Amino acid sequence: MTPISRSGTGRGSVATLICGALAAGTLAAAGVATLAPGEAAASSHREAPLISGTPQYDNTDLYAFVSPDHPDTTTIVANWIPFEEPAGGPNFFPFAEDAQYDIHVDNDGDAQGDLLFRYTFKTRVKNKKTFLYNTGAVESLDDPDLNVTQTYDLELVKLKGRKEVHRTKLADDVPVAPSNVGKASMPDYRKLRDQAVYHLPNGAQSFAGQADDPFFLDLRVFDLLYGGDLSEVGNDTLKGYNVNSIALQVPTDLITESSHQPVVGIWSTTQRRNAQGYYTQVSRLGNPLVNEVVNPLKDKDKFNASAPRDDARFLKNVTNPELPKLIEAIYKIKAPAEPRNDLVDVFLKGVKGLNQPPYGTPAEELRLNTSIKPTMHPKRLGVLDGDNAGFPNGRRLTDDVVDASLQVVEGELVGSKNDLGDAVDKNDKDFEKSFPYVALPTEGSRGATAKTDAAVRSQLGDALTGSSTSDTPLIAASAGAGAAGILLVGGGLLWWRRTRGRAY
Repeated sequence: MTPISRSGTGRGSVATLICGALAAGTLAAAGVATLAPGEAAASSHREAPLISGTPQYDNTDLYAFVSPDHPDTTTIVANWIPFEEPAGGPNFFPFAEDAQYDIHVDNDGDAQGDLLFRYTFKTRVKNKKTFLYNTGAVESLDDPDLNVTQTYDLELVKLKGRKEVHRTKLADDVPVAPSNVGKASMPDYRKLRDQAVYHLPNGAQSFAGQADDPFFLDLRVFDLLYGGDLSEVGNDTLKGYNVNSIALQVPTDLITESSHQPVVGIWSTTQRRNAQGYYTQVSRLGNPLVNEVVNPLKDKDKFNASAPRDDARFLKNVTNPELPKLIEAIYKIKAPAEPRNDLVDVFLKGVKGLNQPPYGTPAEELRLNTSIKPTMHPKRLGVLDGDNAGFPNGRRLTDDVVDASLQVVEGELVGSKNDLGDAVDKNDKDFEKSFPYVALPTEGSRGATAKTDAAVRSQLGDALTGSSTSDTPLIAASAGAGAAGILLVGGGLLWWRRTRGRAY
């Protein structure tokens, strides 16, 4: 195993040790010994006890950056539903209808939202007498063969002092890009993705639908700390998994206070409707990894239900973090001195001279200085490598936030220079060069297939005959005959039971 350095060359064995230490820190924060691969916590994937059981409401990652191809706009990407297995039918992965998916913008640094972009979803089913998500090849979002569809409404709410002062509906009944069932069902998924990009007034754009999970890291930490001998690193565990993405691109002057105050703080939340009809916040996300390895188990659910204005209650988790102590205890790498005011700047205030507003309240928000233009050659470590357009100044899809956060936690900003990371430096798929930028989702038909048509037919049996174009009705007829057979057998058993006069 050769860990990867900041520049992409060999880093040395200490990186592997730190990977193990990071693993130990994550385990200790979660209060568990091991987790199955699909149950691991990544960025904000299943990071808190309550939200881990309700994936439709689980906000996994948040990104905010000046749009590289339209630098007068800002793009925000928020993802939900972790670990989507591409072949996870028959229901696949719709957005929840009883949820409000919100993107908040604080443009004056007072830890309170000034703008709120709210997405709400509706589901329609054309034919409830079939179990199929689609009943044939889908060629457009309004294709009759797309049996289950979703649409969304988008509202912009302007706030002052936490009170609504104006509400505008920006979009109504916009189609959502469906789950990528497979090549036979959706032979040209890119076409469906393109149709789901909705153009708003003033050059803004919106998208909602499935995408490849853009977060990248190695989660084999849960296999006895990378295999027990620190050999299991360098593999993107999220490779092949999808998420549901909401992407919004807006003119920058819409979300900033003024040209003299270009810094915005952004976070996303999910509100779920309860039995009484009221909405309760169940998920919250700003900077990556905060609720995973900064907050201890006792605070995780509280954080998900809280607002940035109340973050003083979590201050000690930042100034006296657990992770460096664990690294020191296990690997004898001295932890930086406390209190960690450098982490307060990164996670709660913004870095002075970069993305810290001139006045404000410490709060956990993803802060972006929108006056810093994008670079043609982004560096994965962002600010740590001299690229001020990257993390922690906002977050781009290509930013390696695991390595950058680990280096900062281990004292990069207070004189403890290091070159640490998990040896996963980029996503498994290339990102798009235009909105919505996220990569296309992995299709459900991935994996090995039969080599010949004859091989398929030998597996299905002699009942499947004729050309491939007639296979669908044949399969349907076969399924119908099978169902009728089951009913006949069941009826016969019931008659036998009654004639015998005893239970079976």
